[in-house]
Amino acid sequence: MARALINFPRNARKGEVIEIKTMISHVMETGYRPGADGTVAPRDIIRRFTCHYAGEEVFRADLYQAIAANPFIAFTTIATQSGTLSFTWEGDNGFRQSETMAIIVA
Repeated sequence: MARALINFPRNARKGEVIEIKTMISHVMETGYRPGADGTVAPRDIIRRFTCHYAGEEVFRADLYQAIAANPFIAFTTIATQSGTLSFTWEGDNGFRQSETMAIIVA
């Protein structure tokens, strides 16, 4: 399992714009780079990132080979209600990782 770092305010006022920052450890191999023996390493990238807030999708990003290793993604959303933020990274070779974190909105 890859290590995911997620940073956002755990408490917010209703209607407040919050910034969410995520980073996941992943090699993001492009499939173009030759190894020491001259053979090209197979592609292994994260293809999609999604964030759901209280069950509703609030952010989605499709990623491609040009993204660096350990992709960092930052975005904003509006704090509407207390609930759960769910983050999912999906990639090649069956890679899928999900994390959930709570937010309290007053």
